[in-house]
Amino acid sequence: MIIAVDGPAASGKGTIARALASHYGLPYLDTGLLYRAVAVALKRAGGNPDDADDALKAAAFPDDLLNDPELRLEESGALASRVSAHPGVRAALLARQRTFAQQPGGAVLDGRDIGTVIVPDADAKLYVTASAQVRAERRAKEMESRGLKADRDAMQAEIEARDARDMGRDSAPLMQASDAALLDSSDLTIEQALAQAIALVEAQV
Repeated sequence: MIIAVDGPAASGKGTIARALASHYGLPYLDTGLLYRAVAVALKRAGGNPDDADDALKAAAFPDDLLNDPELRLEESGALASRVSAHPGVRAALLARQRTFAQQPGGAVLDGRDIGTVIVPDADAKLYVTASAQVRAERRAKEMESRGLKADRDAMQAEIEARDARDMGRDSAPLMQASDAALLDSSDLTIEQALAQAIALVEAQV
């Protein structure tokens, strides 16, 4: 069984996708990490995230970079949104994602174009979202739990800017697949969101 979970930044899609993978005993891939790896590789090479050639060179990053803590930084996420706009980068990472999805038994993948581009024939598709204000608050609390300071207004502005970039890009824009079930997690606890996600998957399979 292949489960595709899409949605904007900080919507809770990663938490839900990991929980679905655990529930169904399936391997899980956070495809956003691939783009964050491209961003970090490019930054370390001194490249320009808005230059298609520089970004494509960085897409040949080594697998062990996926375990680097720098990938989790806010700066890496913002850079990832910029490098992911290049069609060449998306094409370079496409095979990696499809190979993971099509392993025996299936898998759970989360990202921004899983159900529309990577595995459009997935057995179940979810589009997880939440208001920009709620997403900024979640991200701020996550940072504060790690002892870091968080500017909520700045975070909301960055989230809204990332949404605009992700939804407005020419190559594989962020959008809800026509056959994906919508899950708005704005007013849900993690437990409620997961219960709803499982029900939505069960209804599709």
